[in-house]
Amino acid sequence: MRLAWDVARRYLAPRRGGRFLSFITWVSLGGVTVGVTALIVVIAVMTGAQKDFQEKILEANPHVLVLEYSNSLRMGDWRSVLDRIRAMSGVVSATPFVLTKVVLVLGDYSQAADLYGVDMESLGESATGIEERIRTGALSLEDTESGLPPLLVGSRMADRMLLFPGDTLLVASFENIRRDPFGGFTPAMRQFQVTGTFSTGLYDYDLSNLYARLGDVQDLLQLVESDQISGIGVRTDQPWKATELAERMRQELGYPYDAQSWAVTNSALFAALKLEKLAMGLILFLIVVVAAFNIVSTLVMVVVDRTREIGILKSMGMTNRRILHIFMFQGVWIGVIGTTVGTVLGSFLCWLLDTYEIIRIPPDVYFIDRLPVSLQPLDVVLIFFASIAVAFAATIYPALQASRLEPVEAIRHD
Repeated sequence: MRLAWDVARRYLAPRRGGRFLSFITWVSLGGVTVGVTALIVVIAVMTGAQKDFQEKILEANPHVLVLEYSNSLRMGDWRSVLDRIRAMSGVVSATPFVLTKVVLVLGDYSQAADLYGVDMESLGESATGIEERIRTGALSLEDTESGLPPLLVGSRMADRMLLFPGDTLLVASFENIRRDPFGGFTPAMRQFQVTGTFSTGLYDYDLSNLYARLGDVQDLLQLVESDQISGIGVRTDQPWKATELAERMRQELGYPYDAQSWAVTNSALFAALKLEKLAMGLILFLIVVVAAFNIVSTLVMVVVDRTREIGILKSMGMTNRRILHIFMFQGVWIGVIGTTVGTVLGSFLCWLLDTYEIIRIPPDVYFIDRLPVSLQPLDVVLIFFASIAVAFAATIYPALQASRLEPVEAIRHD
């Protein structure tokens, strides 16, 4: 094997005694390196996008939503349901919430938004990261000096409407429209005072979400007397198993209650990200395949160029198997070195992009404001061995051709 490797290493160099690799070998090596580098960086970016979306969605949403089927899409006897949910295994916390579509009115400008009513009195942990920040005082929903109900506004919406703490907003809800004496329709309206802004990192959430106290939102929707809510938000100790917990809740609570996990409510987004990651991975893997064709052409040219030398080696007693090893070693050497350099270079680029956030992207188009990068060890290992496997497969044909040469005919080759 040592002899086969020494001959293979000599064949990688220029024909006339040069120390360095031949030009065609450099081309093959560069092709593998570029392909592996591009594949690692793109897969890391797609994985980073998935991970970033998941973290930010879990920050602003409960792991499981418990709702009730009804004409009004409201939950009536929710206190007993809340106690049953809190008693289930795997549930860290469960809190009621009210959600409604509203319109903010400031002067001549109006803006649609989603208003969340947050329970400030429930014991235990909160169902979302935003609720936790509110209840710990990082975000304020305390009583205002004016006596108006407090309101938290998303940072993007605050920038668009030029809102600051202390500003007053008119909030109109169209869920409980009433007819006036003249036959027209009048929405429920209340004034709220902005007490702060929040940021989730998701552009759409920061542009459309509002938070107020549960009782104030119930008052806006005239739900205080009936004590109705929109649903119950649940936080579990294992977010990745939230779908299993939601199924168990549906079975235990029964009709008319339904439970939906965060993975189901955002399934379209994550399905699109997985498909895009797979498509980009396959497309860029073709670069490695093209590099493998370069290896094939390199070895074929070496076989043609070294035919007479192969004949001499075989006439001196070198077996077909040893000749096969010589050319396989050449292709595998190109594959291993190119893959290793590409892996190191790709990992370095991922670290650079993640550490210094070099690439900024428009958040109104991609929901996030920077290029997320997350390099997973499993992805790197799969790319590394897949690239080497392709390089090894590329050596089979030229190595077989070299091993099948007849010594006499090879020596006579011009």
